[in-house]
Amino acid sequence: MKNDPRKHFSALQIIHKILREHVQPGDICIDATAGRGKDTLFLAELVGETGHVTAFDIQEAAVESTRALLAEHGMTDRAEAVLDSHAHMAQYAQPGTVSAITFNFGWLPGGDHNVFTRPESSIAAIEAGLELLRDEGIMTLILYYGRETGFEERDALLAYLPTIDSDRYTVIEMPFVNRPNCPPIPIVILKG
Repeated sequence: MKNDPRKHFSALQIIHKILREHVQPGDICIDATAGRGKDTLFLAELVGETGHVTAFDIQEAAVESTRALLAEHGMTDRAEAVLDSHAHMAQYAQPGTVSAITFNFGWLPGGDHNVFTRPESSIAAIEAGLELLRDEGIMTLILYYGRETGFEERDALLAYLPTIDSDRYTVIEMPFVNRPNCPPIPIVILKG
C-alpha cells in the first residue's frame, strides 16, 4: 500500500528542515506563536545548553501548555514562554541578535478556533522581528487559514510580504499548488 505523501510532507516539515540547517548551538531564537510549545521545544533542542528561546502567546492556555512541555523535556533553562503579543517581541531581544524567528499564523491547535492571530498584530510582529534578526538570520512563517479564520489574515500577509525591503531581505513563498482545500503556506524570509 502506497503512503499518502500529504501525511509525510507537510509545511511544518519543510520549515523544520530549513530551521535545522540554520540554527546552531548558542543561538537566540523566538517562537512568535507558542501554541502548544512544539516549535519552542524544537528550537530549544537546536540552540543547546548555551542558547535561548523566547516564545510568545496571548492565550494563557498556550503559555501553560508550552511551559509544561518544556519542563517535561528539561528545557526550562534554555527556553521561556511569555504571556504577551508577538508584536511586543522587540521588548525581549536586542536588534541584530536573533538567529531565527518562527510563526504559525491561525489558531491554537485544539483550542478555540474563534481566537486566532490578526493581520494588524501579525504584520507588526514581522516588522519587529525583521529588525531583531542578525545578518543571515531567518524568519519562517506558516499561514494557516480558512474555516473560522477566513482569508483576511492570509490576504493581508501575502499583500504585505512583497513590500519588505528586497535590498535587506529575501522572501520566499512555497505554496502547495496541487493540494485540495486550504493548504498551509510556508514562507521563509532571509536577512542579508
